[in-house]
Amino acid sequence: MVWDEGACTVGRVMDMVGPRWQLKPPGGGREWDAKGALRPATAAERLSAGVALANARSRGERP
Repeated sequence: MVWDEGACTVGRVMDMVGPRWQLKPPGGGREWDAKGALRPATAAERLSAGVALANARSRGERP
């Protein structure tokens, strides 16, 4: 799990295409090209992403 500085979000590294890293949301979904520098996500950022995913699932927004 990494923090995308440009998008201000946590993602999972899926691939590198040319000079760009492709990331995917922790719970799955559409990939995006990293918009800025990447760094390892902190424990707090990983936890926050997990809570957001659990909340979305409880509302029926994600499988």
